[in-house]
Amino acid sequence: MTGPRLERVGAEAFDGDRLRRPGRVAVAFLADWCPFCRAFEPEFARIAAGAPERFLVADLTSEESPLWERFRVEIVPTVVVFDSGRAVFRADGVAGEGLDERDLEAVSTAVRSGSPPAPVRGASPGRPK
Repeated sequence: MTGPRLERVGAEAFDGDRLRRPGRVAVAFLADWCPFCRAFEPEFARIAAGAPERFLVADLTSEESPLWERFRVEIVPTVVVFDSGRAVFRADGVAGEGLDERDLEAVSTAVRSGSPPAPVRGASPGRPK
């Protein structure tokens, strides 16, 4: 994997549906069994270069993880950007595709700029099933 090693967090890093960290932080919800997640994680680490503390990985390898329901994750990878604990941007993976370069750029912009970009490829918290 290129780029910084990303901190992996579990349910203990969250208080309900809020991330327990100040500032803007992107959290990639990934699972080890997902081939799209394995391809996505090095790219996510690449955009984290220079600020790895603002990019985290939430491990959803266990289907029993409470984070699946808490953040309404229906597909991995999914990335949520938090601002002082509150979700402000979300990019949901697409079945059979995962997340692409446009999604990565949107996540990077949401973390580094202060204003979230427009959603991409159906990325929204209430995406229909």
